[in-house]
Amino acid sequence: MSNNGIGVVALTGASGFIGSLLREALGAKTGEVRCLSRDPKKKMRDLPPYAVACRADLLDRDSLAAAFRGADVAYYLVHSLNESGSLLESESVAAKNFGMAAAEAGIRRVVYLGALAQSGTQDSSPHIHSRQQVGEILRASGVPVTEFRASVVIGNGSMPFEVIRSLVERLPIMVTPRWVRMKLQPISSKDVVDYLLAAIEEKSDQNFIYEIGGRDVVTYEDLLREYAAARSLRRVMIGVPVITPRLSSHWLRLVTPAHFRMARRIVESTEHDSIVSEQSALEDFSIRPMTMKESVNLAIDEELDPGDLLDQVHDDVATFEEVTAGNTFLERRRVEVRADASCCFEVISRLGGEHGWYWGNSIWKLRGWVDRILGGPGLRRKQTPKGPPVEGAILDFWVVNRVIPGERLTLLGELKLPGQAWLDFRVRASETGAVIEQTVVYASRGLLGQLYWYAVKGLHGLVFEGMLREMASAAEKLNPAELSGASCASSRQAR
Repeated sequence: MSNNGIGVVALTGASGFIGSLLREALGAKTGEVRCLSRDPKKKMRDLPPYAVACRADLLDRDSLAAAFRGADVAYYLVHSLNESGSLLESESVAAKNFGMAAAEAGIRRVVYLGALAQSGTQDSSPHIHSRQQVGEILRASGVPVTEFRASVVIGNGSMPFEVIRSLVERLPIMVTPRWVRMKLQPISSKDVVDYLLAAIEEKSDQNFIYEIGGRDVVTYEDLLREYAAARSLRRVMIGVPVITPRLSSHWLRLVTPAHFRMARRIVESTEHDSIVSEQSALEDFSIRPMTMKESVNLAIDEELDPGDLLDQVHDDVATFEEVTAGNTFLERRRVEVRADASCCFEVISRLGGEHGWYWGNSIWKLRGWVDRILGGPGLRRKQTPKGPPVEGAILDFWVVNRVIPGERLTLLGELKLPGQAWLDFRVRASETGAVIEQTVVYASRGLLGQLYWYAVKGLHGLVFEGMLREMASAAEKLNPAELSGASCASSRQAR
């Protein structure tokens, strides 16, 4: 049990945007976090030691019993933005099952994250109506409930933020309908998590409803302009009074096709202001939310940090993996090598300069000349002296960003690009020798940045696949005498 007296927490939505952030934060507050999922093998990989994956389906009440048994607090962080069929019906069934199972298990408190809309609204959108009805159903279970009604959440991965990002990044000129001028009180995902964490300290048996928002009352248009300013993107917005939220939600299909169904629900809910009408959250908690500018800047900083993408390792993924996260694109390739990990890392350490890039050196040189014409560093002849790579070393138009000797090398691109690029190599031992993992990450900027990625994608496949293949071959042929005291037994056996 933790120092706060919270032994076990049951967490639904643990793989979602807010749920994943809360899951990490709960580690310091609880003894065990049970992460409920219909498919834990797929969605609950790489959990920290304090977290346990539990198979449970909110539409199957019996499946919740084991996950709730012995738990102190249960979080309800799921909703059906992307579900087909009746939104209200599916939400109601899930909430009833959750509430009844929590009551039967003796859960001390349920914490629910709902949606904030102007109070007194009778013609609310199905999305807003269903979110508020879930709170009523949970309270009807008899278990004390703390419900937070949040305005638009700003964070890297939040759906409203994804819509804002897609619009601003892809559209230099925007025709903005009336709904973008509705009032809202955006709140940072960090502040939302802080509120959710603080709720588990409540010891009473009362129900609470808190409206939470950031420090500023703004509009969606203000958010669009703030994002554009933070990204140094010039955007022209032309306001028109005639396009309804429902009509403009269909237009979003062209801009956010991957998230259209969820974006449509969000846009349809903008028919109503989303601002805090009572201040009890500020009175009962010590949390002081960020400004809109601080929230947007924090979300962008998180997006531009490729650490999480680069550090993820899924051993069950085959030779190629492709991921798109907001404006960031990732390609990961793996190859099995019949050589020791030491041989593989030695080959990686020789990248750049006179040795070249193992495959397509003429293409790399051409890219360097083009880069120099565009005002970039190009293929710089002044390289870091030969030897083991160190942070800050120059390898043509790359700079060594991170080195873990014998295991990992990360390069940061200094190319003239409409974005930022990283090239990462990782080596680990395997049953047959070793595996070299190569990851390319590109954080695009604006429409030009995204067009650039798709324009060079095919060429990237040739260059980086060829590089990885030749690196594997070089590692298998490497003479053990060329290594500094390291063995190359697997390589000798292969030859």
